Amino acid sequence: MPARKKLVRRMDSEYSQPMRLGVQLFLMMLNLWIGVQFYLWVRWAESGGIAMEVSRPAGVEGWLPIEGLMQLKYFLLTRQLPQVHAAGLFLFVSFLMMSVVFRKSFCSWLCPVGTVSEYLWKLGRAIFRRKFHLPRWADFALRSLKYLLLSFFVYAVASMSAAAIAEFLGSPYALIVDVRMLNFFRYLGSTTALLILGIGIASIFIPNFWCRYLCPYGAFLGLASWLSPLRITRNPHTCIDCAKCAKACPAALPVDKLIQIRSAECTSCLECVAVCPAKDTLTMSTPVGLRKRRAVPAWSMAAGIVVIFVGLVGYAKVTNHWNTALPKRIYLQLVPGASERQHPMPGQQ
Repeated sequence: MPARKKLVRRMDSEYSQPMRLGVQLFLMMLNLWIGVQFYLWVRWAESGGIAMEVSRPAGVEGWLPIEGLMQLKYFLLTRQLPQVHAAGLFLFVSFLMMSVVFRKSFCSWLCPVGTVSEYLWKLGRAIFRRKFHLPRWADFALRSLKYLLLSFFVYAVASMSAAAIAEFLGSPYALIVDVRMLNFFRYLGSTTALLILGIGIASIFIPNFWCRYLCPYGAFLGLASWLSPLRITRNPHTCIDCAKCAKACPAALPVDKLIQIRSAECTSCLECVAVCPAKDTLTMSTPVGLRKRRAVPAWSMAAGIVVIFVGLVGYAKVTNHWNTALPKRIYLQLVPGASERQHPMPGQQ
């Protein structure tokens, strides 16, 4: 029986990456579908209602994390769900819950940007037969950028009262902020396009360049992941010191030197667990007592992530809090001039 358990755990770790890839591809296709439908909806509104009408996909609000943070504060202060872009709140909370339970799993299991970034550096590894890492001092300095960006947004939201948040969310600017986000990519300037290209090229050489150094959303979820009971745990008694786990880690964490990985950079990708050749030596585990920990199989992580995501989205839809109920005439009036709409930054008077 013990031998069978060991075999099951080893097979589980080997299948963790195909399982994660399946989740990544599903979310990538879902986001592509949402993006196409949202674009067609914007074109309908821009045409004045003449073009073929499609429904506005509320899932696009998942790309508005700063507004999601504002909505969360508003809900905590008033116990009232926002009337505008409420889907963004439910998606924001679901990603936050995933981080608290399964560490920063959103970044490596669900985030489309994280998925693209991951396969860019894997492409680079296939071409150059190695991964590149910046010197430690440069890595530390650049990683501070995402926390500086996060602190700016958190300060802006923290300085707003519930009334100020409600006023902002009801402003013409906020009503179509999702359209402004789309227009940002539709009408890229040369400088912005070169910057995005540069980040893409850098991602080929340095694993998860954007996620590691510039993403404030990932920084926020990483801080939340410190509350998670789950840890990548190494058994030093059965470890054979091959260092394969450290070489596989996209975050360049010294997995082979630590007993537990507590870093906010860990995204629960389980790549280190998958490559470990020593049975039951490296596991994602949770405490079951003062000194004992129990391994958490990859399938239960995948199931838990799906349950949180589907559960909150399903609740929002069943309770009619998913779609923003605005009259069509408002969208037809605001969308054509979305890029010209201006509003003070959140927190400014």
